[in-house]
Amino acid sequence: MTALVKKKINVQNEQGLHARPAALFVQLANRFNSNITVRKGRRESSGKSIMGILTLGVGKGSQVEITCDGEDAEKACRALEKLLMKELE
Repeated sequence: MTALVKKKINVQNEQGLHARPAALFVQLANRFNSNITVRKGRRESSGKSIMGILTLGVGKGSQVEITCDGEDAEKACRALEKLLMKELE
């Protein structure tokens, strides 16, 4: 059974989704079978595309909406939210 999960998140880590954090996000997203989409404002990208994520320009304090659609959507959304909420070293 597939599920559709949407979650709005205020990005807390200092670097937002630039360079290293974006790479970590994409690596994590690619571990799941679900389709993952990240939206910031009117712009939208696949959560599994490093270039797409970088073009969104997500900085600290930005609000993004993550949509996960698939059999492991709940698990994927929780894991990605956790990544965006923590400080990365």
